[in-house]
Amino acid sequence: MVTEDQVRAWVEGHLRAWTSNSKRDIAALFTPQAEYHEWPYETDWIGRDAIIEGWQGRAQWQEGVWDFDWSLLTLNGDTAAIEGTGRYKELGTFANLWTVTLDKNGRCIMFRMWNNEI
Repeated sequence: MVTEDQVRAWVEGHLRAWTSNSKRDIAALFTPQAEYHEWPYETDWIGRDAIIEGWQGRAQWQEGVWDFDWSLLTLNGDTAAIEGTGRYKELGTFANLWTVTLDKNGRCIMFRMWNNEI
């Protein structure tokens, strides 16, 4: 069972990694075999190395001003559903729905995001 504290720590780590774009910070979030899927952009990164490479390929998104507000919608076993709103100076505002499946150590096994510009 994943706890609210584990989810909070994972999201805080996610925001830290999004800010730093550091390989170490990104790697700390995911298991070696993790999967990262994003719609409607058809992003499918399989394995931690692919996630790091894909994430760092979006470095320009983190430049400038951005913020992210989120709330936990529900927990179901090892999976959390998270609602968020990301606002980027250059890109606009996006509504996000995440499902994040965590292992017993609080690292992500499966990340799914539905990302819609509003």
